[in-house]
Amino acid sequence: MNTNIKLFKLLLLGESCTGAKTCLMHRYIDNSFSANHLTTIGIDFKIKMVYTDFGAIKLQIWDAAGQERFRAISSTFVKGSDCIILGYDVTDRKSFEEIRKYWYNFVMKNKDGNSPLMYLVGNKIDLIKERVVSDKEGKSLANDLNMKYFGVSAKTGENVDILFDDIVNSLTKKFSINKIDVKK
Repeated sequence: MNTNIKLFKLLLLGESCTGAKTCLMHRYIDNSFSANHLTTIGIDFKIKMVYTDFGAIKLQIWDAAGQERFRAISSTFVKGSDCIILGYDVTDRKSFEEIRKYWYNFVMKNKDGNSPLMYLVGNKIDLIKERVVSDKEGKSLANDLNMKYFGVSAKTGENVDILFDDIVNSLTKKFSINKIDVKK
């Protein structure tokens, strides 16, 4: 059995209370959702092992607080990240506008020479009647900023696994991980 495990660091950024960070991380890692979770203080992380045709991959997923008072802490986690997910709430136009106004520039300023994969994620697509940001707008912004776009629902799980599968596949391609046999 091959014991080589590749570690990838993923960072979730965006405005506070969008559900596009903590709720998304919990849905992917624990397959759970809670509408009544505490706001992240500083930074939190979880680990998930993923077994692929390329071998075992350990995803270290960092959830950064969106509040302004914690942004200095978040800036240090941008450095060395292999993938950065900028998340917003599709029912909150301000959270979407802050991606271009603040979060994208925050990443570009703090990425320290590395070129992480970048994803734009619109959360709460299950709230169809409350939606104020369309998929078309999300895709357009992602295209403008050279990112991939996914609309997801952390509540229902819609597209969450598809998003993370795409991230894992893109990371294995970016880092040219050769296919190896893995015994499960």
